[in-house]
Amino acid sequence: MAVRLEHPDIHWYFPLERPKRVSGTRLVSALEDARMQALADLRARPLYPSHTGDVKGLYFGITQNIRRRAYLRPTMAAGQVFIIGNAELLVPQEASPEAANALLKLLEEPPGTSRFILTSSEPGRLLPTILSRTVALHFAPLPTDLIATFLNEHTDADREITEWACELSQGSIGRAVGFLPDDHGEGPLESLRGQALALIEASVVPDPGGGYELSLSYPATGARKLIPLCAFIEEWLRDLGAVVSGAGDRVFNSDQHSHLQELVAKTTISGPDIVLALTEVERARELARGNVNPQLIVNGLVRNLRRRLVATEYSPGVL
Repeated sequence: MAVRLEHPDIHWYFPLERPKRVSGTRLVSALEDARMQALADLRARPLYPSHTGDVKGLYFGITQNIRRRAYLRPTMAAGQVFIIGNAELLVPQEASPEAANALLKLLEEPPGTSRFILTSSEPGRLLPTILSRTVALHFAPLPTDLIATFLNEHTDADREITEWACELSQGSIGRAVGFLPDDHGEGPLESLRGQALALIEASVVPDPGGGYELSLSYPATGARKLIPLCAFIEEWLRDLGAVVSGAGDRVFNSDQHSHLQELVAKTTISGPDIVLALTEVERARELARGNVNPQLIVNGLVRNLRRRLVATEYSPGVL
């Protein structure tokens, strides 16, 4: 029953899109309706990419639903179990940390026999008060050959494409699925990876014109969709650092190793430069969370990365 997502005492909560034109008490019930529909979709399609282009969050209404259910008696087990996926999204999608604070009260004094499991790929973004009330368990990446076997058994993707996706998976089945082609062509993660590479390429040339043109290709709204893009930019920067330090065999984007070497040749990049460049990406991520104009974010990020990575006669400018 747990595997089929049907156990009445195991409750899985995860980021959802905010229902449109709904507020107040209606929002709480609308979020629960959306969760039940999402669970039905997952039962029908259990294998899915780890990324979606939609803006999702663990909103305050979701924690209100968790709190209400946590005080109920279990149906058939000794206690209830609440699994909260991508728990780091408790904070950035809200104007205040009220969603995280509401959960914090439950963690401080769990009602009855209720237990809580929080999952996160970015635990550093959780509130320190939440981290202090949990026990950390680290799950290592899965071996590439195990992911390949799984995908070959559960998808109809070409073997060569499956192997390529597994090399980019970093030990995650969901990430590997995100690189497999979908009905629209390339997978959603491959699209993000390509966008991030284009941004890096615009950052390692002295002429700022390319970065300006690139920024105009982004919409003027929906900044939070840039947040997953920032993660891929960080991966490309990490790979550039690996090539610079002579550890090119450890790059994440192994299929682009020769191109990474070409990019390094265009720069005066060093290890400390990479660290400073990463701080610029984090700054852009914070601007995206604040819903700043995406075009301004991208243009400013390219200019600031160029300032860190390339010796240039151009004035870097500051966003």
